Amino acid sequence: MHPPPPSLAWLVWGLGALLYLIAYYHRVAPAVITRELSSEFGLSGAALGNLSAFYFYSYAAVQIPTGVLADRWGPRKVLTLGASLTAMGTLLFALAPSVSWASAGRFIIGASAGVAFVSTLKLAGHWMHARQFAFVSGVGLFVGVMGATLAGVPLRALVDQLGWRPVMLASAAVAACAAIAIWLVVRDDPRERGYASFVPPHAHAPQVSILGQLREVARERAAWLMVIIPGGTATIVLTFPGLWGVPFLVTQYGFTQREAASVCSAMLVAWAVSCMAFGPWSERMGRRKPIYAGGLAAMMALWSIVVFVPAMPRALLVAVLVAVAIASGTFIVTFALAKESVPAHLGGTVAGISNMGVMLGGMVMQPLAGYVLDRHWAGRLDAGVRVYDFAAYQWAFGMMLGWCALSMALLVLIPETYCRPRGSSPAR
Repeated sequence: MHPPPPSLAWLVWGLGALLYLIAYYHRVAPAVITRELSSEFGLSGAALGNLSAFYFYSYAAVQIPTGVLADRWGPRKVLTLGASLTAMGTLLFALAPSVSWASAGRFIIGASAGVAFVSTLKLAGHWMHARQFAFVSGVGLFVGVMGATLAGVPLRALVDQLGWRPVMLASAAVAACAAIAIWLVVRDDPRERGYASFVPPHAHAPQVSILGQLREVARERAAWLMVIIPGGTATIVLTFPGLWGVPFLVTQYGFTQREAASVCSAMLVAWAVSCMAFGPWSERMGRRKPIYAGGLAAMMALWSIVVFVPAMPRALLVAVLVAVAIASGTFIVTFALAKESVPAHLGGTVAGISNMGVMLGGMVMQPLAGYVLDRHWAGRLDAGVRVYDFAAYQWAFGMMLGWCALSMALLVLIPETYCRPRGSSPAR
């Protein structure tokens, strides 16, 4: 049998990535409608951060189960179920009569859309050559960030014209259509379409219990360190453009809502594009850790400028923010590093663990930043919405530097894989 044609492989993978696009759209949508949500539900900064973070709570929680189910059920079933439940959660969010119902909708969206990235990694492992894995991981993030871009200026324009609830109703319909397309087209392995798979038959998961599978992964030190380390590389991008960037830019630098949304979208696009570069770069170097360490060091230096230098020229501020996002793109090496550290049949499970680590950056920091902002709030209100001064943002944003430093320290404990599966010799 011959391998599948690239057009078919990319189509199958692309439909899985479509759900990831939808997931990213929902991940950052609250950043653009903070005023609407705060006004309608009467939210403080901590409450707004908590509403947004309900997505991350469930998203992070499902990563390990998703990895296990992708290994055992196959990504087709997991993706179809995820897209269907995403549509239901979005519908609930759109019709929510209170913040409790809105939070429930966000929780369902996070849990269901949270299956997307890990499942696409599993598809990539079967439908594409191993040397493409790091690049495909980066392309996957790029597709997701296109969803975040849609949740920037386009979403803002639609909300200004139609209101946030009708836009969310339309978003639910899109997720439902994605579920149908995935079920009809996607297959777990090329063999189901009459083509050769890129995963040898002996590499498929042995028939062991889920608990046994988790115990096997738990013995891999690198996998569990990846719960903490990726959060440091992703916390700024998930927290600033993901929620608090728009109000910061509007209140501290005089941006309009749309201008601020554009800056946040630019950060996410820069993040995604850099991810597509860092994966192949690490392949050419034959090493993973130098890319990671360099990215963390650059993030800390650049983010310190944002935190500690007030009243920068707007052009300089935007340049620094985009540079932070580019440096953060080194997080994409996480998935190749983790995959190379465990047996092939645990690839989905360890991808879930690693992606959970990434999501911790937003799940922890979004509400924590809101809590710290409230603690340093000077009492100023604008149309019933809390306005925070620069000092409050310094306290909130400064915490991210600590996480970056922790990630740098823990990275020392991760063995270098030299871009090869465990047990292979380093490239000479």
